[in-house]
Amino acid sequence: MPAIATSILDLAMIGRGDTPRDALEGSVAIARLAEDAGYQRIWYAEHHNMASIASSATSVVIAHIAACTRTIRLGAGGIMLPNHSPLTIAEQFGTLATLHPGRIELGVGRAPGSDQVTARALRRDPHAVDTFPEDVLELQGYLGGRSRVPGVESIPGRGTNVPIYVLGSSLYGAHLAAALGLPYAFASHFAPDALREAVAIYRREFQASEQLERPHVIAAVNVIAADTEVAAQDQLLAVRRRRAAFFLTRTNDCTDEEADRLLQSPQAHHVNQMMHYTAAGTPPMVQQYLEQFTAIADADELIIAPSSPTIEAKLRTLELVAP
Repeated sequence: MPAIATSILDLAMIGRGDTPRDALEGSVAIARLAEDAGYQRIWYAEHHNMASIASSATSVVIAHIAACTRTIRLGAGGIMLPNHSPLTIAEQFGTLATLHPGRIELGVGRAPGSDQVTARALRRDPHAVDTFPEDVLELQGYLGGRSRVPGVESIPGRGTNVPIYVLGSSLYGAHLAAALGLPYAFASHFAPDALREAVAIYRREFQASEQLERPHVIAAVNVIAADTEVAAQDQLLAVRRRRAAFFLTRTNDCTDEEADRLLQSPQAHHVNQMMHYTAAGTPPMVQQYLEQFTAIADADELIIAPSSPTIEAKLRTLELVAP
């Protein structure tokens, strides 16, 4: 449907009453549909200690999806690099690229992907974020066969040249992606505020690299498409209720009435703002919204987060907005 390249961000959401296995089986179904429908790629995100997301072991999820599909590109959107050593990630994604050549890519970010308690449980060094630019270059060296650490190589990984993308939700990633000449993906599906300024900085400061000759911006947007506007709006309300319950109470046990009261509270402003860029409606309505969003974001590619509350509804969304 959209006039530009369109990809998918699959958070492997665990629906109400579902299990992590249900979510992962749903991700396989999404990938198979996406492959047949002509989507560019699917990315999976590293989130930890979140009862609603099943993609915490991101490279393992990608391996499983790759084994269940044939051609669609798969990657991380993203790996939170300060949680890991660059060598470990190079080995993981180098292995994936060796098993599935030409299909694997790697988006990296510097956020913890969790709360502070979970970050400590991950043994995350609180100062690791300070070396993020150097870690990206070290990772790039391992995958490109030009290690920056004398005597250390990524095997598998060396020479696979897995393409690296910088992810961001603030201006920091825009400056870094531009300086390194890497594609830039902005997380506007949950952090909309800095989108336009970040993209402008990235385009203005971009320096060509071996991987990329000209800037490439991927902007994320929530999408709910249904056969009727009423059905789409009902789904959107269900999603807002669940997000309010999770972010304001850290549980998924609220009744609809309790969630509605949360949505009417001042604390719900942040939850509503997170979904600022959301297309919800019939296919023509979604098409119009995505065209407008593409212009606002100055994007070269859209990555849509299918946000319906059930796997069946997500699949229908992806059918209705397929390229």
